[in-house]
Amino acid sequence: MRLLLLLSLALGLAGPALAQEAPPKHEFRGAWIATVINLDWPSCRTCSVDVQQAELLAHLDGLQAAGLNAALFQVRAESDAFYDSPFEPWSHWLTGEQGTAPSPYWDPLAFAVEEAHKRGLELHAWFNPYRADRGSDYPKAASHVTNTNPEWILTFNDIKILDPGLPEVRDYVTSVVADVARRYDIDGVHFDDYFYPYPPNTITNEDDATFAQHNGGFTDRGNWRRFNIFRLVRQVRDSLQVVRPEAAFGISPFGIWKNGVPAGISGMDAHNTIYADAVAWLENDLVDYITPQLYWAFGGSQDYGALAPWWESVRNERHLYPGHGLYRSDRATYSGSLFSASEIPNQIRLNRATEGIQGSVHFRAKNITQFASRGFADSLRTDLYRTPALPPPMAWKSQDAPGSPSALVAAERPGTTTVDLAWDAPTSGDAEARFFAVYRIPSSEAGDLGAAMEQSTNLVAVTGETTASDVPPVNDVYTYVVTSVSANSIESAPSNVVAVQSSVATERATPPALALAAPRPNPARSHAEVGFTLREPARVTLRGVDVLGREVARLLDDAPRAAGSHSATWQTAGASSGTYLLVLEVDGQRASRPVVVTR
Repeated sequence: MRLLLLLSLALGLAGPALAQEAPPKHEFRGAWIATVINLDWPSCRTCSVDVQQAELLAHLDGLQAAGLNAALFQVRAESDAFYDSPFEPWSHWLTGEQGTAPSPYWDPLAFAVEEAHKRGLELHAWFNPYRADRGSDYPKAASHVTNTNPEWILTFNDIKILDPGLPEVRDYVTSVVADVARRYDIDGVHFDDYFYPYPPNTITNEDDATFAQHNGGFTDRGNWRRFNIFRLVRQVRDSLQVVRPEAAFGISPFGIWKNGVPAGISGMDAHNTIYADAVAWLENDLVDYITPQLYWAFGGSQDYGALAPWWESVRNERHLYPGHGLYRSDRATYSGSLFSASEIPNQIRLNRATEGIQGSVHFRAKNITQFASRGFADSLRTDLYRTPALPPPMAWKSQDAPGSPSALVAAERPGTTTVDLAWDAPTSGDAEARFFAVYRIPSSEAGDLGAAMEQSTNLVAVTGETTASDVPPVNDVYTYVVTSVSANSIESAPSNVVAVQSSVATERATPPALALAAPRPNPARSHAEVGFTLREPARVTLRGVDVLGREVARLLDDAPRAAGSHSATWQTAGASSGTYLLVLEVDGQRASRPVVVTR
């Protein structure tokens, strides 16, 4: 299959031949959101908090719209922080002055995690493990590691890195990572490719003193340096197993492991230049996924068609998500010879034709959310990622399933063919529900619900919320069903099923007796708007109750309402901060939605 695909790619046949194949149901689809030198975000360090938040939301919206399911968000670029860190100063690339907190205060990582999850996106915190100063000319904060621990620093012209040979450095970096994993609800920890420095700053004798004191019996300096990196990766892996075992740990090494491996590949290699031995990490199960940066085209001495299958051959049953050089598809991000419009789509097709490759990561977000990049976002939206996908489960992580969603209701929006769905999150289960998967099953497949839910074409949404909307094809009866999804993409048993007769826009499908939408905004500071739909006229009671079931507000009291959509407002100013339920009662039927009140 791989040889046939490569032949078809070479002959220019892959696009038409493979475009109509259904995308897989499980596939990692990520993009890096780079913050260093404001590559992707924020656009400026002096922009208001509102502008920075709006820009970050635009990236997440753009990734979701293009069919991606993961954002790799750079939170540590130069031993600094895009979050409230007890170890390192706020980043210059966020506020314009290293060590100065945002004003008004906000935490970009906490914000990004919450908003990504709402959109059904995993959020992986991306760390540069060793870089302390990339040659930036801004003043470093007094709390920056170059000032607090200058003895930890190796200097190469204007580049400064933390010395990988020092045990104190390994402990420090591990503490930084573990702190984030402990305090933030992240889905993964991600390291980039900067270990010992790249040319032209290649290390020579800068670590003589460290080698003399900490060689651990090594006589070969290269093997010792590789082992230093190995020990950090192992230490971080072990720490994550304690503080957040459900989080995936991944690294994106330089795409060539060794010069000449596989045959015909030549160029700088990670093993002998920056001392990163990714094969050793894989052989010892130190990472959950590997994302080699394969930023080259098919053909030549850095042939994607040779490198991707080679990495698959050494992955040792760990997940492989090759990194694609999408930046080479647009003049705004690359000054050299640009990729053709078919280059990265064909790379994705090769990934899918290679059994042990489970996804892709794209460098970088702006090439999907802002720049044209040879129409790549449209290619994803209309073809390659045209159906949603769940990240692939990892066999070595928990296989526990969440509880099933309940009380699924669906109603066609008046005057349209849009179907609005709502359900209740599970209150029990062996695992927490991270996301919800929404399926729309045509009548021809409804006889075997389990088989139909395995078809990627029936998966219409992945969300972190308990509502969704869908526009089904007309003139069929569709069965909707929802599952809860764990952090390891283990699905629950299905919810109750709801059948909807799809029709032309002027015809109304029969809605359920009642449907209660999620309140907005949630969390609520001053008020919460809640919408509900009735199949027929009824008397409605709508209350706010606390977690003990005590009524704190009555929005509607046995009030007559016509069939159709309605809304009510809870003025929350008198309620204490906490979690409440909005409870809708109609003729003996009951629906509820949680709302968080904050001050």
